[in-house]
Amino acid sequence: MKHFFKTTLLLFLAVATFYSCGSKETEDIIEEVEEGFVATIDDEINFFIWRGLNTFYLWQEDVPDLSDDKFRVDENTINLTDLYRFFRKYNSPEQTFDGLLYRKGDIDRFSWIVDDFVALENSFQGISTSNGMEFGLVQNRDGSNNVFGYVRYVVANSSAAENGVSRGMYFNTVNGTNITTTNFRDLLFGSATSYTIGLADYNGGNPTSNGNSINLTKTELQENPVAVAETLNEGGKKIGYLMYNQFSASFDSQMNAAFAKFKADNVNELIVDLRYNGGGSVRSAVYLGSMITGQFNGQVYSRQRWNSKVTAEFSAESFINNFTNRIRNTDGDGNVIVDENINSLNLEKVYFIVSDNTASASELVINALNAYIDVSIVGTTTVGKQVGSITLYDSEDLQRNGNRLNTKHAYAMQPLVLEIVNKNNENDIDGYTPVVDIPGVEITEDFGNLGQLGSTSDPLLNATVNLITNSAKGNIETKNNIRLKELYNSAIAKPMKDNMYIDLGDLQLK
Repeated sequence: MKHFFKTTLLLFLAVATFYSCGSKETEDIIEEVEEGFVATIDDEINFFIWRGLNTFYLWQEDVPDLSDDKFRVDENTINLTDLYRFFRKYNSPEQTFDGLLYRKGDIDRFSWIVDDFVALENSFQGISTSNGMEFGLVQNRDGSNNVFGYVRYVVANSSAAENGVSRGMYFNTVNGTNITTTNFRDLLFGSATSYTIGLADYNGGNPTSNGNSINLTKTELQENPVAVAETLNEGGKKIGYLMYNQFSASFDSQMNAAFAKFKADNVNELIVDLRYNGGGSVRSAVYLGSMITGQFNGQVYSRQRWNSKVTAEFSAESFINNFTNRIRNTDGDGNVIVDENINSLNLEKVYFIVSDNTASASELVINALNAYIDVSIVGTTTVGKQVGSITLYDSEDLQRNGNRLNTKHAYAMQPLVLEIVNKNNENDIDGYTPVVDIPGVEITEDFGNLGQLGSTSDPLLNATVNLITNSAKGNIETKNNIRLKELYNSAIAKPMKDNMYIDLGDLQLK
């Protein structure tokens, strides 16, 4: 890995030591700094942002300010004064980062930077500061600026669980203040560690307060994304139902245990509920696909496309994910933490419940399996995030455990570095729509009738069960009386949000 940084980051290291093929090599690069020029910590962060994006960013060649020659004096010299002064036109590292993205919000919709990489790392493992109430926010049906929250589900052992919050509850005030389109961020996602929600009755999409309230307190929680794993007996079928809310390596073994239960129950149909799953680890996505199938071990699951710098340095095999029959996860030091056989169902068909919150690694599983077996989806159009990222730190090799990690700040980047496709080189940046792109049923979540997760009282699960048992869309109610648009949700507010990522250490040099 470090040899890669010798060839691509040589320009930026004053006295860098690398190890290649077991030998020690030292390269001296002259950095020109104008006499009397004083660099600030923001200058250092900006330099980190620039060299990270210059090396790994998927669209590096399309951004003139990321050109290799932008601040080069000659082959062995970089003018840091010019670089620092150039980026001082931005008022913050966040602005610098955004200024270097390729058509932000249009082409690049998903790269981001954080000022606390510990919180980001925790988020990847399902750890966050939360009261355990996972919710969506919806603007009132009457068109006013009023907003109400609906509870999606509750995390176990949380303040919300302890205080009786449950799926299907509604709230329209926080600390006595009506929630609106302009204040919901401050009320629900500010620095306060506790708040009181005022409960409401749905009232056709214009909720009215019912006089009840619940006080909630935020603590550090780790959510198990394997939220529900049940076997349903419907229409002579044994249907496995898995609600999976994040592709987190920390819970790969628990996901595998859920499939062991399905095998023991002799399920012959499977529903995977990804409606609230914004993505996560590509490796975990491969594991899930391998658990659903099993008959394609060793075959191509997906392919990754990186920029020309990366593809020139790493082996072609680094960019191919294959089906596997074994979970093998290691920690940051290379110690094996999970090593077990995968419990595969060898299915030829699978059903996914999806929504406009279903993104990245969730879409990867759908797309990858669609090239091999029959896939049906029930819900609404998915996000269309077919790109992935890596975490970059301000160290010599841009990794967390790299030499000279800058301890003067805690910034880290999550830039898009790869596009991912299935074995047929297919994906869809517009997302997957039931019936239109993949067979299934188009049905929105009915905020006024959410039902219980894991039960056919849940309209989306009921529609999927009907699709399995009746094999006829005509028997399924696909239109809701009231169709309201979600404005925001608690998952988006987390550092993890709709990310798909890989471990940089998985790449192998040529």
